[in-house]
Amino acid sequence: MKFIVSSSYLLKQLQVLGSVINSNNTLPILDNFLFELDNSNLTVSASDLETTMSAKLEIDSTSNGSVAVPAKLLLEILKTFPEQPLTFTVEENSTIEISSNSGKYAVAYALGEEFPKSVSLEEPSTTMVPADVLATAVSKTIFAAGNDDLRPVMSGVFFQFSSEGLIFVATDAHKLVKYSRTDVKASEVADFIMPKKPLNILKSILGTSDTDVKIEYNESNATFSFACSEICGISASCFIVSKSELVFLWENCVIVAMSASEISKNGSFKIR
Repeated sequence: MKFIVSSSYLLKQLQVLGSVINSNNTLPILDNFLFELDNSNLTVSASDLETTMSAKLEIDSTSNGSVAVPAKLLLEILKTFPEQPLTFTVEENSTIEISSNSGKYAVAYALGEEFPKSVSLEEPSTTMVPADVLATAVSKTIFAAGNDDLRPVMSGVFFQFSSEGLIFVATDAHKLVKYSRTDVKASEVADFIMPKKPLNILKSILGTSDTDVKIEYNESNATFSFACSEICGISASCFIVSKSELVFLWENCVIVAMSASEISKNGSFKIR
């Protein structure tokens, strides 16, 4: 297994993917990036079991295979290189050799088969949403989501897709935000909650994209995919909606718009 890739191009992708990796993983394999090579197409993935993000890169290669490379060490190595082509070669002694104009590095790797498989949705529902619309919806709602892991219904953003439009809702039981769009419609009705972590990552990526985002979802998972020169897509878990809890919140509680001075004076939002 051997391929050649630009140092700055690879580093840019890995820095985004690295935001998925937790500092304390229960499985050591999750401290790695998964490299999957299929001739000139390289797919790099990172996961924390709940969220998986993948980037597709075009590289110079005629090889196939998969390896898991330590994420933190690889990022530190790549940061030392100026812009130049790097040659990655998988050796028989369980190391991957990184060759540059200034020298070589040998990094131990794990078998790619040990890395958790990414989510595969069977017969999912699909909705296309412009990147700027989705980025705006997330930005205007995610701040209101809670941080209590024991209340997952309130620690994410509620997505509701229908033929009438899109609705996004977030609440922590103290404040509630509802954001609606009627200019974008879905062919099928769907309700699900996306956790804050993948949405924060997605928001930062969408800020540099002007393409449509393909959202595929079923009862337990959702996948966000879009074509651009940087990140090809994100796959993230989502919670099954408890309508009895959420519908009550956003249909019976309406946040009244107030100026910053009024909020400061009253110390809280008015809810009716």
